[in-house]
Amino acid sequence: MEKINAVITGVGGYVPEYVLTNEELSRMVDTTDEWIMTRIGVKERRILNEEGLGTSYMARKAAKQLMQRTNVNPDEIDLVIVATTTPDYPFPSTASILCDKLGLKNAFAFDLKGACCGFMYALETASSMIVSGRHKKAIVVGADKMSSMVDYSDRATCPIFGDGAAAVLLEATAEDYGVMDSILRTDGKGLPFLHMKAGGSVCPASYFTVDNKMHYLYQEGRTVFKYAVSNMSAITAQLAERNGLTKENIAWIIPHQANMRIIDAVAQRLEIPMEKVMVNIHRYGNTSGATLPLCLWDYEKQLKKGDNIIFTAFGAGFTYGAVYAKWGYDGAERK
Repeated sequence: MEKINAVITGVGGYVPEYVLTNEELSRMVDTTDEWIMTRIGVKERRILNEEGLGTSYMARKAAKQLMQRTNVNPDEIDLVIVATTTPDYPFPSTASILCDKLGLKNAFAFDLKGACCGFMYALETASSMIVSGRHKKAIVVGADKMSSMVDYSDRATCPIFGDGAAAVLLEATAEDYGVMDSILRTDGKGLPFLHMKAGGSVCPASYFTVDNKMHYLYQEGRTVFKYAVSNMSAITAQLAERNGLTKENIAWIIPHQANMRIIDAVAQRLEIPMEKVMVNIHRYGNTSGATLPLCLWDYEKQLKKGDNIIFTAFGAGFTYGAVYAKWGYDGAERK
């Protein structure tokens, strides 16, 4: 029986028009451009500030661009996965809203919550479903409206995050391209260090939770930094070793855009030169599940067929991992 792989055949993206600069942020909270750039590496971030618009709006924009650029028939899409931590509603799924907005009639769709690892988890999930032979064409979206859970009076966290979405088309192929291998982990140690205190079934919303700002993201930065550098480096090295990948034959490392110091540390530990590392944190900040596909969107023109690329990320949970993919087309040829 012919071996089936799942290959990325297109990328689409969207970031909101409103740009929140460090200068403007310094007028909102006690911070400076120098402090933010030195500790985080973010120059500006995009914010979806129009009333009544949520994650599905950005996901729809990204997926619509993807479908236009790939000329895919909507009736042939049979799987949609939206990786998000900021769904429009607790239910229904953001993926179901996306199907309606895009006119997808034959798709099996669901949301996947893997925090900042969400897109990587969704990519592996969709790949496995295609390799099974039961699905042929999937849209995988990473989208988050992080501004919806950020406290803009907290100088430690508000400079980090932004809003955005990006999507990829994943298709079945008999060629030796696509998602080749992955190592994904969840160790469960992260709850105390990175979470939202209220809004779930343990602590439902109430006047008390709202008054005490319990619906905002909480992070202990030093602990998260330590775990992120250690786990992203180790698991990426493990994946590279078992696939015979070295600094010579790896074309690109695509790290989660959480903090420039984390990106630098991971590259140094892997001995990968920075010119092989995709970086756009300075433009968008940390868009959680959207950071990895937004890197593909920004760097698509530089990608060549056959390029060995490794995605790596770390998020709440703690979730972490790495995915190895062999790129399937020359990005420079795409409009």
